[in-house]
Amino acid sequence: MTMLLLSVTIGQLYAQKVGTTSFQFLKVMPTARATALGDAFVTLARGADAAFWNPGGLARIENQEVTTTLTSWIFDTKLIAMAYDIPMGNLGNVCFQFQYVDYGTIQETRADMPDLVITPEGSRFFNSGLTGRSFTPYSYVLGVSYAQTFTDKFSAGGTVKYAMESLWSDPVVTIVNKTTGETRAVKTYADVLLFDFGMLYNTGYRSVQVGVAVQNFGPQVTFVDKPHPAPLAFRIGISGNLFGKEGLFFQDETNRLTLAYDLFQPNDYLQQMHLGAEYSFSEFIALRGGYKVDYDSEGFTYGFGINSALSGWPISIDYSYGKMNEFLNNVHRISLGVQFK
Repeated sequence: MTMLLLSVTIGQLYAQKVGTTSFQFLKVMPTARATALGDAFVTLARGADAAFWNPGGLARIENQEVTTTLTSWIFDTKLIAMAYDIPMGNLGNVCFQFQYVDYGTIQETRADMPDLVITPEGSRFFNSGLTGRSFTPYSYVLGVSYAQTFTDKFSAGGTVKYAMESLWSDPVVTIVNKTTGETRAVKTYADVLLFDFGMLYNTGYRSVQVGVAVQNFGPQVTFVDKPHPAPLAFRIGISGNLFGKEGLFFQDETNRLTLAYDLFQPNDYLQQMHLGAEYSFSEFIALRGGYKVDYDSEGFTYGFGINSALSGWPISIDYSYGKMNEFLNNVHRISLGVQFK
């Protein structure tokens, strides 16, 4: 069944054309640790963070965990993501996720209004089409995941999520045909049910792990009468510690250096690669860096993280910085995670 699903997914990935997908906000990934590693995270995803990257990693914790990420994206867009992972013993783990995108307030313009305006006083100015009205588009995702550890080395999971994107303040508008005078009501939003699947495998050789994830598998998204596919994506990766516990080169109880590599295939672009490195001292403070290969505007990523405890509850604070091109804002993310004991 798993191989059949992967075959169908890969077939759909290569069947789509570049730049033809809808719901682009689903491609903006949360989790500061993951994005600091250049998105090379399919094998490193654990606990609540795994809900966004590889649901197979949800089963790899024994305590309840909540995580939240705030992303400052381009053009003043803000993204909030939250996940709550609940272990249920031999029954597996259940995780709930929520994502919300705030695009801010946008001034309404009309294509038939731009004109050179001459005031009664004789002054001239160009009206760019502003109507004086504004609107606030938004998007959100609600999802639930289930994951199970089948052996001490293999775990897998799946997610079902409802995604919705609104382009206008009112849910329905009336369109008038200027030629015939006919009117029709159309929705200003689109929604769809999507699925994620993921697997995580510990090879048993030192710290080497392999992971696979399929994201946003589902039907096409239709705005008015124009259907487009969701941003289906396939990730496969490998990671290992060069040194540290179970290090490939030597053992070290204090210092750890982890390298990760992901091969990433979206359905609306060429094949891409993600490279990441993380150095950790005593699992207390971590320095991270990454690089995203074959991207138009993204490249190097950096970040750090701190792990501590509050009243006996482990907490983590992570930050990441993503460099964009000269015409776009750089991206900042901050994440907070708490385990409840």
